[in-house]
Amino acid sequence: MNMRADVGDVVGLDACELRMVDGPRVRRVQETLPAPELIEELANGVFGLLADRNRLRLLMSLLEGGELCVCDLAASTGMSESATSHALRLLRAHRVVKVRRDGRMAYYSLKDGHVRLLLDVALEHLRHGDE
Repeated sequence: MNMRADVGDVVGLDACELRMVDGPRVRRVQETLPAPELIEELANGVFGLLADRNRLRLLMSLLEGGELCVCDLAASTGMSESATSHALRLLRAHRVVKVRRDGRMAYYSLKDGHVRLLLDVALEHLRHGDE
């Protein structure tokens, strides 16, 4: 007995037999989805920034340490001061961090509670695993 199926005979586990099951619900979801431009900004902006390990390490350092100067951020992440400054400029341009100057020193912190909440929720999600 040949148990091998042709590729055309295999139906994926997520395949639907019907094109749409609950039309009204689908329309409500479509009406509440953010605009495509906002989705693009989230994907390439906020989440794109968070996808970089170095920038994420900087953000986690700020989450744990509060306001830190560039040299302390570089030391805490193991990055060069130049790479740290470059990453911080990018994070600042996307309104994720803010800077406070004191003479020649620049101190960075998370821009607002939304950034802190986003990081906290992501960490909590990972810590819960498959529970």
